[in-house]
Amino acid sequence: MPAPDDTEMAIAIKYDREKDNAPRVVAKGLRLKAEKIKEIAKQHGVPFMKNTTLAGALYRVEVGEEVPEELYDAVAEVLNFVWALQQEAKK
Repeated sequence: MPAPDDTEMAIAIKYDREKDNAPRVVAKGLRLKAEKIKEIAKQHGVPFMKNTTLAGALYRVEVGEEVPEELYDAVAEVLNFVWALQQEAKK
């Protein structure tokens, strides 16, 4: 399925080094569903960042599937961003 050209998109990923071989897409949506994903993230203190290119690529991944290897570098940047925010919050 091609990625939509819609900028109102949200993709949620999860990665547990101890359990997962790679990050997984755990939710994705457009328009209202994207807003709901963002709302839930805020309620649970989950950080998010805007990267429409990566979101478009991840939109092609089915929920529950691992992120494809060709997206590892881009997803690693997101995970590093989240890790840095968590470290900052601990200070």
